[in-house]
Amino acid sequence: MLPLQNIKVLDVSQIMAGPYCTMVLADMGAEVIKVEKLNGGDDSRQMGPYVNDESTCFSQINRNKKSISLNLKEERGREIFYRLAREADVIVENYRTGVTRSLKIDYETIKEINPGIVYCSISGYGQTGPSSHKGGFDLVAQGMSGLMSMTGERGRRPLKTGIAVYDIGAGLTAIYSILAACIHKMNTGEGQHIDIAITECGLPWFTWEAAAYFAEGKVPEATGWRHRVSAPYQAIKARDGYLMLGCANQRTWERFARDVLEREDLMADERFLTNHARGQNVAALEEILESIMADHDVDDWLKRCDRAGVPAGPINDFAQAMQDEHYLARGMVQELDHPRIGKMKTVGFPSKFSRTPSQIRQPAPLFAQHTDEVLAGLGLSREELDALRRDGCIV
Repeated sequence: MLPLQNIKVLDVSQIMAGPYCTMVLADMGAEVIKVEKLNGGDDSRQMGPYVNDESTCFSQINRNKKSISLNLKEERGREIFYRLAREADVIVENYRTGVTRSLKIDYETIKEINPGIVYCSISGYGQTGPSSHKGGFDLVAQGMSGLMSMTGERGRRPLKTGIAVYDIGAGLTAIYSILAACIHKMNTGEGQHIDIAITECGLPWFTWEAAAYFAEGKVPEATGWRHRVSAPYQAIKARDGYLMLGCANQRTWERFARDVLEREDLMADERFLTNHARGQNVAALEEILESIMADHDVDDWLKRCDRAGVPAGPINDFAQAMQDEHYLARGMVQELDHPRIGKMKTVGFPSKFSRTPSQIRQPAPLFAQHTDEVLAGLGLSREELDALRRDGCIV
């Protein structure tokens, strides 16, 4: 038994934010039917790298789903969508605001067919507000929200994060919002519309920054490799490279100075007596620490930190991360068989349920792979399917 085993989701999204949301729902057992446009389907199918002409990007984020093709601009295609919507619990879409209305598959239309539907719209700026008509992307959100002004080094060019953090953040926001709406539906029978904007989903993450700004009017600046508040809580250079050091409280700092560095004198230095003082004098502290730590390699310092109970870790590249024995032991790298790609690896599911563990049950679907199967489940005959195909309603 999987936690979302009896939930049916229509996925009318593409690229990343929506598909990430529906991938997680599918990993937890939901039946996800991906509704793709006729001319090639999800745009990420055309994004490399490719193995045997199949996009590995698409294949990573669309596992555990079924794929059908529907021409939603044609009335008979929409009628099939409506029949699917009657049986669905959730719809996820990430069109530009207004497109679903023009296609006649918007929430107001669908709720007349299925009043209990949980309908989640993910867009750049949301369904309301002065910028709602604009298209929005992860990179735009990173700039607009202030994130890029805090990333990188002070006085240098603004830097984006290494991954599409706002696209993934919008997907995560959609997941918990959909589950909350499903609980509300269980209690009341009511469906509802969920409106998620990529450009705002990450704003609540700026808790420390918001505290400083709203209390003191202090505008956060780029912190580079350091933390905004705690010290030393940062990247530190050793003899052969860098490690991440996490002295987030006074006890950890004292263990680090006394047991790792064997420099109790640092604990008595008035510049470093408290976390606040260390933060005010972080440049001087960093210079002292790196002069000491230049005597040993990263692995040596990590072993000392482990013995002393001081949080620290390596700075891996992605290849090193995917080979880390801890990740491997926790099942964070999985292997599955794809009909065209063959053996492929994928990142595992991070939550470990004691009773209802997630499952990567099947690879990402080929384009329109399940059209006949899904539509036959609605009662359409072979003759009807052939006619729809001839008329350009399905592929």
